[in-house]
Amino acid sequence: MKDTILIKGARENNLKNISLTIPKYKLVVLTGPSGSGKSTLAMDTLQRECQRQYMDSMRMSADTIGKPKVDSIEGLSPSISVGQHVTNRNPRSTVGTVTDLYTFVRFIFSRLGERSCPSCSGIIPPSFEPAGRLAEEDEEMERQKVNCPHCGAELEKLGMAHFSFNKPEGACEACSGLGHVASINEAAVFHPELSLRGGGVASLSGVHRDIQIRIMLAAAKHYGFDLDPDQPLREFGEIQRDLLYYGVESEAFKRHYPDAKPVPGTKFEGVIPSLWRRYKEKEGESGAQEKEGGFFHEQLCPDCHGARLKKEIRLVRVAGSSISDVSDWSLGEVKEWMNGLTSELQPEGLQLLEPVLHDMPTRLKRIMDVGLGYLSMNRQTVTLSGGEAQRLRLASLLGSGLTGVLYILDEPTTGLHPRDTAGLIRVLQQLRDLGNTVLVIEHDVEMMRAADHIIDIGPGAGIYGGTVVGEGSLEDLMGSELSVTGAFLREESQPAPARVRRRGNGQQITIREAKARNIDIPSVSFPLGCLVSVTGVSGSGKSTLVFDILAQGNQETRGQKGCKEMTGLEQVGNIVIFDQSPMGRIQRSNVATYTDVFTHLRQLFAGLPEAKARKLTSKHFSFNTPGGRCETCQGLGVLSVDMNFLPDLEVKCPDCKGRRFTDEVLQVKVEGCSISDLLNLSIQESLPILRKETKIAGLIEMLCEVGLGYLKWGQSVKTLSGGEGQRIRLAKELSKPSKNHTLYLLDEPTTGLHPSDIKRLHVLLNKLVDSGNTVVVVEHSLELIRESDWVVDIGPEGGAAGGKLVAEGTPEQVAKVPASYTGMFLRRILAEGTIEDGKR
Repeated sequence: MKDTILIKGARENNLKNISLTIPKYKLVVLTGPSGSGKSTLAMDTLQRECQRQYMDSMRMSADTIGKPKVDSIEGLSPSISVGQHVTNRNPRSTVGTVTDLYTFVRFIFSRLGERSCPSCSGIIPPSFEPAGRLAEEDEEMERQKVNCPHCGAELEKLGMAHFSFNKPEGACEACSGLGHVASINEAAVFHPELSLRGGGVASLSGVHRDIQIRIMLAAAKHYGFDLDPDQPLREFGEIQRDLLYYGVESEAFKRHYPDAKPVPGTKFEGVIPSLWRRYKEKEGESGAQEKEGGFFHEQLCPDCHGARLKKEIRLVRVAGSSISDVSDWSLGEVKEWMNGLTSELQPEGLQLLEPVLHDMPTRLKRIMDVGLGYLSMNRQTVTLSGGEAQRLRLASLLGSGLTGVLYILDEPTTGLHPRDTAGLIRVLQQLRDLGNTVLVIEHDVEMMRAADHIIDIGPGAGIYGGTVVGEGSLEDLMGSELSVTGAFLREESQPAPARVRRRGNGQQITIREAKARNIDIPSVSFPLGCLVSVTGVSGSGKSTLVFDILAQGNQETRGQKGCKEMTGLEQVGNIVIFDQSPMGRIQRSNVATYTDVFTHLRQLFAGLPEAKARKLTSKHFSFNTPGGRCETCQGLGVLSVDMNFLPDLEVKCPDCKGRRFTDEVLQVKVEGCSISDLLNLSIQESLPILRKETKIAGLIEMLCEVGLGYLKWGQSVKTLSGGEGQRIRLAKELSKPSKNHTLYLLDEPTTGLHPSDIKRLHVLLNKLVDSGNTVVVVEHSLELIRESDWVVDIGPEGGAAGGKLVAEGTPEQVAKVPASYTGMFLRRILAEGTIEDGKR
């Protein structure tokens, strides 16, 4: 038993009392339809029990974690879960800083950097002085001086801190090393036609607004002038405006009362100083603009132009390149630079670089092996997709040297072109070969082929899943009658039926001289009335072409952003974008509130005779406002527990037991379900209850059609993947009546979907096209690309080696292009019998 993990009686969420054996020290793939229970088994059962037992072994209270609903788990190992959520949202965090690659580069520049003397312009060569160990330490050395050999001028000796944008020695003074500067967008903050109480200051709301108005009124009374909170802002006099905008401590206000001093209760800070204070407290944290309502304009720093460093630091060269140059390169180019540098160094330089010569190339190779060689060191981590962040973390784990660990990964192939999947598989196999167990939640067939063991959960989603329907090898799954995965594989092994390729409505959008980021394309066209896939390896420029150029086009400017000209837009009524941006980080936002279904649910419950008898209104059925919610947890159903060095843990509210509402509200029921019961139901489970509600029944059915029936109404949107969020927005769009020709742009809509669910998604996309619209998808899924009418392939590589039009045409035409990686994989899965210019 020591070589297996034995799970008995797992009943968490939709798991149906399952028992299974997971072999240890193997690469194990956990697969099944979306919502079948894979994550529940891996994360909510295995990972939580590992965490609980770890807390117990450390003599910390394990009660806060809560034992998962399982009879027993034997053979557990210490576990590390690598999910797809970007946790580090600090704008100073970059790919270079989180991987320590930037530390290595700073070391190189501090020891080998050449700079010119400001007095005589003579070149000051590197000293080749060894530093001992690689760290931030050498403060004594960094305070030393160096003399220019040409003129004798004494200059400060450059150390590692001078090449850091996080330290005052190196950070650009204009932007403090952030690379951008901000200014307040007064038009978004102040609404002159409104009063203070009527929302004239957008940054003040709710209780905070009432408190600030009271302080302003007290200040006006103290200084002896009138201020009417119901008067439109445009009617304010100079003194009222200076108080509101700048506060009592500002020079603007003090000029009216140079000798007067504020007293307690009258020290109004001013709207603009308050915004700046909050902005600086967050240090321009990415997403702060959304939090502050778009109250700030941000632009590249005029001094450093986004490079973050002082000018004199940016002028230092190693092998002819500055540290800013190296930071802008793709990691693949950095590796080439390192190789060239090593080959040119003299023995003294090789000895000096010994601390980095081994580690840096190794780390670069690991990152490139997981398909991220196109990233640059200066790329902010907050801009990474969930899949990119996960693979970056995975690459760093290889260097830890840990053995005997259970690694749990959530769909690590997300965002990967099939070409790069092989490199990721090698990385996972290396983790396994170190003596670890690697458990991967995955839909990718290539990953299944590489697995030592596959566990298929199903057969459906939600209440229709939660059982083990197949185990063993890929061949074993194909022999299982219950396995949806096996059924898909059996179907794929058969000759494909004849395919119909639409030729569109005869119109097209053509982009000429597209140039943005790495994109450099003379001309590319998108036929209208078709399903178009834009393909290419990770980082090739697909998203730039679709979302930074095509999506920004309009008839007035004819697409001046990112290209010289864009024609054909007059044929399109409007453009709708479904990208992978997070649905929000607000804890109170859930599936029901995001889809507006919750508003109808509250009205439904408030209209019941029992609710009217208890004088309960729709407000009482909201967990976001006082009245009917549990005030202990303020309607969240959970309380947050500080876990010190571990992430905060959410535990069930002890008063409402996770039900969110008071007992009185919970007495009101629809077909035996309280408002809390409905929030705990999946979308699919709620359909029989809500089918008669005509305002929302169509949306509910559409959510099930896009493969999201397994989501619970009360599930926080923070827990949803980008693909799930995108499909929710797609379902909302599909449930609306179509008025004119719409261009739909989707970013990898198959993310997180089982191959069987991709077929269902394809049916829905076809509905959009057959209704007279055009759908363009940025996609890696060969299943969806194969079924597209037209393919635009970008590449051939990622980063600087990408951005070119490799091929365009039907999937069959692209498959014949030797330079196309996408074409290479299409050749393997395409069959004869395709019909062009046919009708469905």
